[in-house]
Amino acid sequence: MPLKIIRNDITKVSADIIVNSANPKPKYGTGTAHAIYNAAGIDELLVERKKIGSISVGDIAVTPAFNLNAKYIIHTVGPIWFGGNRRELELLKSCYIKSLEKAAELKCETIAFPLISSGAYMFPKDKALQVAMSSITEFLYEHDMTVYIVVFDEKSFELSGRIFADVDSYIDNTAVMDSQSSEYSAFLEYVDKSDRAKVLENISRLSGKEEIKKYLSSIRLKNSEKYHSIFNTSRIHHGSSSDSSRDRTDDLENIIAGDKKTYQKRLLELIDESGMTDPEVYKKANIDRKLFSKIRCTPEYKPKKKTAVALALALELDYDTMVDLLKRAGIAFSPSSTFDKIIEYYVIRGIYDVQTINLSLFEHGEETLGD
Repeated sequence: MPLKIIRNDITKVSADIIVNSANPKPKYGTGTAHAIYNAAGIDELLVERKKIGSISVGDIAVTPAFNLNAKYIIHTVGPIWFGGNRRELELLKSCYIKSLEKAAELKCETIAFPLISSGAYMFPKDKALQVAMSSITEFLYEHDMTVYIVVFDEKSFELSGRIFADVDSYIDNTAVMDSQSSEYSAFLEYVDKSDRAKVLENISRLSGKEEIKKYLSSIRLKNSEKYHSIFNTSRIHHGSSSDSSRDRTDDLENIIAGDKKTYQKRLLELIDESGMTDPEVYKKANIDRKLFSKIRCTPEYKPKKKTAVALALALELDYDTMVDLLKRAGIAFSPSSTFDKIIEYYVIRGIYDVQTINLSLFEHGEETLGD
């Protein structure tokens, strides 16, 4: 089952387990801990918490959830950030792994985490998020469970680092290209498929619309023979002769009689070619076993866009193969879609990690991949 990042108040989330970033001693402080105690019922929860006593850093304890929409609360004590030299990363990972193992032991199907230690304990948010994502992903490769990382608002979730800045630059620059006349975006039709990824990457590195216009003009010049032949062919086909009509009819019949593989059939072929097992594919794609089984058993299955893209990423398809697979499900990339631009950015660069891509999608307010 998948990992999902959601923006919400964790006390409003419905899950079998709510994780509390707890104080080591049987008391509660501010922020998430206070909200959880308040929503669960302070008196009842505090009584149960006192029965447990102190909890060591990186360790966990379980209480009933009382008034929360959950069965249990797992209390875990995250490390305070001292610069990274006091086993902080190791201890934070322990919070997640021990919580998840306890959830499995309790036969729970869903669990919701806050971003542990990222508040008053001053853990850098990017590092806290990296530990959370890697720990949960590692666990999900061996277990079926839906795991939520719950962030409260936009300020509590700000990605940093070169790759995320580059994503923003790519979105901005392709938006500039999209805002130009349709002939600019049409230039890609005259670029060999094998070169399109490189052209898109080059565009993403340019700093403004004038540079993009110059670059696209150079593409037209380099491909001028093909450019003119396409338009000459178009003029010929727009003639009124009976021969032209027959040619167009023959072309249409050839197109209709062409490759008729469904999305499902082509997907299963690509899985076979990859050498991956079904569990490897659906876990890597961040979708659950039931959905994948439905796809495998339904020849005419039409997936949601986020599911189809996630499976293509799991198979690490190149850009053109991905586009072909999506077309078979009636799905196309749009030059005006931020979601599509983010996917293009990562595929062009050969980055296929679904969770990394989901972070970018989430930051930009887009629907995340998987189920």
